[in-house]
Amino acid sequence: MKITLFKRSASMLAKLLPVILLLILTAFTTGCVNRATATLSKGADLSKIKSFYLIPGNEDKDNYLIIQDNLKRRGYAVTTGPEMPLPYKTDAVVHYIDKWMWDITPYMLELTITFRDPINNYPLAVGNSLHTSLTRKSPEDMVEEVLSNMFNAKEGPLMEKEPNDTKKSQ
Repeated sequence: MKITLFKRSASMLAKLLPVILLLILTAFTTGCVNRATATLSKGADLSKIKSFYLIPGNEDKDNYLIIQDNLKRRGYAVTTGPEMPLPYKTDAVVHYIDKWMWDITPYMLELTITFRDPINNYPLAVGNSLHTSLTRKSPEDMVEEVLSNMFNAKEGPLMEKEPNDTKKSQ
């Protein structure tokens, strides 16, 4: 009786072993994910932009200041304020989405910045940065990465993001 029970347990363990190993491997590799992308709309010319209107996220306390400071260091005029009816009196409108995670300390998991046309709200450029816990960057470094990639981007298909989706999640 004991031998039969042992054989069944060993057989079941042998069947589950590949699944268990796959789960362990997945757990170890997901902490190393990172991605940084940027694309321009067809015909968009960011070199013509001299001023931005930055719309802070509804729950954002200070991340918009990092974006504002980075754009100002690049030589752009930046004003901030709430979302308003179109058109804006600026060259481009900046929307962003910052997603946060917690792993011993809070960190920015993902940042997406969108430059939009001030007349029709059409996306001119979209940049995204994703860094999981093991490859995390400071918010300043993520803003730098996204904006640098956006200003150096080539035309291509844009990621779909809602223009009003600027909420910060923690």
